[in-house]
Amino acid sequence: MPKISAKADNLNELNANFIQESLKVPLFLNSVPKSGTHLMRNIIRMFVPVDQQYHDAFIQIPILRQHIRAFDQSRPQISWGHLLFSDESAIALRAVRHILLVRDPYDWVLARARFFLSDTFRGSLEHLKGGNVSINEVLNMMILGIHGKSPTLQEIYTHNAVAWLGTEVTVIRYEDLMSNLGDLESGRSRIFFEAIFDKAGLGQLPKDWIERVRLGADRKQSGTARENLAGLTESVPEVLPDKQKQMVDYAAPGLRALLGYL
Repeated sequence: MPKISAKADNLNELNANFIQESLKVPLFLNSVPKSGTHLMRNIIRMFVPVDQQYHDAFIQIPILRQHIRAFDQSRPQISWGHLLFSDESAIALRAVRHILLVRDPYDWVLARARFFLSDTFRGSLEHLKGGNVSINEVLNMMILGIHGKSPTLQEIYTHNAVAWLGTEVTVIRYEDLMSNLGDLESGRSRIFFEAIFDKAGLGQLPKDWIERVRLGADRKQSGTARENLAGLTESVPEVLPDKQKQMVDYAAPGLRALLGYL
């Protein structure tokens, strides 16, 4: 599996500054890769006792069987990862609270490109770094994949998001999370996080919820936040070019509408 070299955070230490309620049911934070799993994970970690946080692995299909204990009903824990839909993952999560983050495919292409071009990610695509290909060519590879080396956008979204729809999963859009993080004092933000807490089985928002959310959402605590990516020298655009937007729509017709982006 590829290696991710991200700096450690001190959220476990900060967690001790707050009164924590025990988790009653296992909770799994899932996402399309590069859609905010670390952000949501760090926020929720501020509301769950450290000894109920499963830090052994970022759970994915290749290692699911080795970490099935993360979903043990007799010892509820919060865990996280990129767990694509399959018979094994559906069975593993049958009695687990399941939150799934998705992201606008247009912005996902850019986020994935930044990640793969950084030194935070170490895998089979090292040869793309250092200007060996143009940025637009990298974006095309993020959309259409690389034959025999990297899956397509459609494949990733199909197995990591679309196949989970219509089940007991709670779907959260990255953009909605970011919007509410920027407006925490508002009533709408409180309603947003109350809904997340309810679906996550975390009970009622404590009085100090805003402080906890801000600490968990601090981008300095995330090794995969854009500004913390190591060795990123290529300039990736802020907005996906129009031609690449057309390619996303060609490669995965109906996907953005299905996820609520149209």
